[in-house]
Amino acid sequence: MASLETPVCDFGWKAADFDLPGVDGKRYNLASVKGEKGLLVMFICNHCPYVKAIRDRIVRDVTELRQHGIGAIAIMSNDPVEYPEDSFDNMARIARECDFSFPYVWDETQQVAKAYGAVCTPDFFGLNDRLELQYRGRLDASRKEAAPPGARRELFEGMLQVARTGQGPDEQIPSIGCSIKWQAE
Repeated sequence: MASLETPVCDFGWKAADFDLPGVDGKRYNLASVKGEKGLLVMFICNHCPYVKAIRDRIVRDVTELRQHGIGAIAIMSNDPVEYPEDSFDNMARIARECDFSFPYVWDETQQVAKAYGAVCTPDFFGLNDRLELQYRGRLDASRKEAAPPGARRELFEGMLQVARTGQGPDEQIPSIGCSIKWQAE
């Protein structure tokens, strides 16, 4: 299981649209999930210890960001044939158990992950109201274990800045996580 780090934020990169099935039986695209002030696109999965360590914090931060006009969506792009814990049925179970307040969708072809240049789980793409990339950092100091209570909420603070100004912070610490599990070609 290779751990990878996200690249530096490519400020202004325009988000690619998608049309993906959610675990709730609905389909989602950028327009259906974008908030008035922006959107947080998260590449996550079920099996990754980096994601497991922060699921509760993701739910907390997304819930609070919604009050500031930021929408959110989580995309699972891993190959569930090689990683059965990441199956669609398990996605639905995790979304229920963790009380996801945001759509959890499946990128079966992995084309969305490729279009975004996603490299790991978690990989966060914070977009402004024009769907331009403004944040590509980590959630907080968590790794395979949750950071101590009271750790700086870097993603939350960065997305609040995006909501208020349309621009993300100049300084961002990359997210780290398990590599995306690409399908055999």
